[in-house]
This record gives sequence, C-alpha cells and structure tokens, in this order.
Amino acid sequence: MKNENSAFTRSPEPLLDLAALRADTPGCESVIHFNNAGCGLPARPVLRAMVDHLHLEAAIGGYEASAARAAEVADFHASVAELINARPGTIAFAGSATHAYTKALSAIDFRPGDVVLTTRNDFVSNQIAFLALRRRHGVEIVHAPDHEDGSGVDVEAMARLMRARRPRLVAVTHVPTNSGLVQPVAEIGRHCRELDLLYLVDACQSVGQLRVDVEEIGCDLLTATCRKFLRGPRGSGFLYVSERLLRAGFEPLFIDMYGARWTAPDAYRPVDTAARFEEWEFPYAAVLGCAAAVRYALEVGVEPVARRTPALAARLRERLADAPGVRLLDRGRAPAALVTFAVELWQAGPFKAALDAQGINSALSHREFAQFDFADKDVEWCLRLSPHYYNTEDEVDAVADTVARLARRAPGGVR
Repeated sequence: MKNENSAFTRSPEPLLDLAALRADTPGCESVIHFNNAGCGLPARPVLRAMVDHLHLEAAIGGYEASAARAAEVADFHASVAELINARPGTIAFAGSATHAYTKALSAIDFRPGDVVLTTRNDFVSNQIAFLALRRRHGVEIVHAPDHEDGSGVDVEAMARLMRARRPRLVAVTHVPTNSGLVQPVAEIGRHCRELDLLYLVDACQSVGQLRVDVEEIGCDLLTATCRKFLRGPRGSGFLYVSERLLRAGFEPLFIDMYGARWTAPDAYRPVDTAARFEEWEFPYAAVLGCAAAVRYALEVGVEPVARRTPALAARLRERLADAPGVRLLDRGRAPAALVTFAVELWQAGPFKAALDAQGINSALSHREFAQFDFADKDVEWCLRLSPHYYNTEDEVDAVADTVARLARRAPGGVR
C-alpha cells in the first residue's frame, strides 16, 4: 500500500518512482542540486513536520507543544536506531555531527601519552579536535598509512599499529568530506573488537547514501548529521553509543539535568541510556524534521538508495574522465557519491561562481580541509559534486557538459 506521505511503494525490492520523488522535493524545480554532501534538499514531509510544530508552539506554547508531540519526538531515536541497526536507547540527538563527535571524545578519560590512532583522511574538524587533545592532555596522534593501491587506509598496517601501540581510541571517517573514498570501517572494526579497543566512526557523509550497520561495523561510537544525504534540517545530527559503553559508565564531560539525576547535594547519577549525551533544551522542530527525514529514507529504502546514488556519481566521473583541463581526484575501489576534481585554468571561487550562474549547486574543498590528502594529490582546492537518488541521469549529463565546457576556457577568454 502506498504511504500518502511517500513517493514510493513498500515491497521486498523497492523500486524508486523518480517522478514522484522529485515532485516531493520542491528544490528540484529551481536548481540542479549536486551539493547533497553539504545539505540535501528536504522532502515535503520534512518541511511539514517542522512548520507544523512551529505553528503549534506559537499556538499553545513551547513546553506544551513538545509534550503534545512526545511520541513523534521519541520516534527520532527509534527511526535512527532502525536505520543503523541499533536500539533506541543507544541514540542521542546532537546539534551536528561535530557536536556529537566532541561529546563522544569528552567521554573518554584521556591521559598524557595515550594514543589516538586515525587515518590520513579523517575529517578536518576531527583532526583539529585530536590536535586540541594533544595540546591539552598530551595525547599522541598516530596516522595509519594509506594502501599503495589508493583504496584507503592500509588495514593490515593499521592493525599492526593497534597491536604495537594499544591506542586509547581508534577513529576513522567512513567517507571523508574531500573525496569519494570509502574507508573499510567494518574491517577495521573487526581488529578493534579482537583487541578490545575503543572505536569511533564518523559516518557524516555515509549515512543516507550507503548502508550503515553499527553491528557490522563493530564500532563503540558513531556520529552523523541529518542535513546531508538524510535530507533533514540543518542543526540536527546524532550520536550512537554502544550498550557496552553505556554499561561501563561512559558519559560526557559536562552532563546536564537531562542526562543525569541530582541524587544528593554532592552526587549525581547518569541516566541509563544515551540520553546522558543529550541536553535538556532541544530544537524540537529540527528533531521532528530529522525524524521525518529518517522515516522518509527508510520508506524509500536504504538498498535502492545505496545502489542509485553512487551509480549517478560513477556516471558523472565517467563523463568527466576525458574532459580537457579536468583532473578527477577520487580514489578507492567503489567510491561514494562525492565526485571531486581539479580544474587547470581556474581559481576556486570563479569556477564555483560560474557553476552557480548555471543553476548548479556545488561545493569547494581547500587544502586546509585535507592537509594530507591534498598534499598527496598536489592540489590546493577541488570542486565537489554530490548527486543523490532524486537527481536524474539527464542532470548528471548536463552538469558534466557544463563542467567540461567551462574547463576548456579560462575566465578571461577561450583556451
């Protein structure tokens, strides 16, 4: 039976109704949106959930509106848990993926000399956080080497470092923001479990476009945003905290009255669930919008999205591969839907502006976002194009043609 709020049909092998999905996405009428790795275009049920709640707050009051929508608010935790194969009690709302990440780091009692083992393709804000931990707590940051074939981190080399250094934390970004590389997070997780090491995965760019299963990955902590491939609102994300960490008493450095109970003048007790990582004040419209976005993704179907979205990116790479003046930068055996490339004759800002003028949304990445990766590739900047399942093949071809045409000429004249 078709869901009245959906543009698809439930079935053992869901088939995407592209026309209906695009009709459900108002932004498709005005732009070619290839910046889903920045923010996805929200669907109508997401807009409706948020606007309806704001109207309710205005009509009856904020506290009263949140009480009236308690079941829908709780569905945020249930829907995210279903999406990543977890239990609702292991999910905490966060204002962003970075908010979730720093909350997770704050729960680890780092001591001088502790090792953080990460990769050369970890997200920039994560790398800065590690450097801040080094400055404040004296931790050592170790970067595992990449595999020589360009497929991402060398898992065996990383495993040897795990055994030799016994890191306090292993931290990996599933898909870095600066390329389509997909790191082998499940393989890394198997080594972490064997050695009983704490494992944190940044799934900011993978949740919503790829299948993400925390049991399969074997992570203790996982962070993500809702604004990207999940197509939720800005200012929303989540943190997954494994039950073993909750039982072990992990809690954020600063915990408030929502995450703990003040049991005596000089004592408090954290709540049993991942709610200990949340704060009392919630942006309820964003929470409800995020819940609607996750439900929408589940209704569309994780598997068909995970097939179509990277396939659109692969088509784009294929079309750009022979374009004069364009150098594709993505590595790995099966890249995700982040297509990155350098353009010989242009500076970053003017090239993006030229695409903007054609109604094509894109994003820039600079050397400061990926110090190791961009040094290896010898680039100062790249353009990132990130299609999603609601984009069409015709849009892919039009974007590829536009990039190729622009790349053939410098801003001041024809090549």
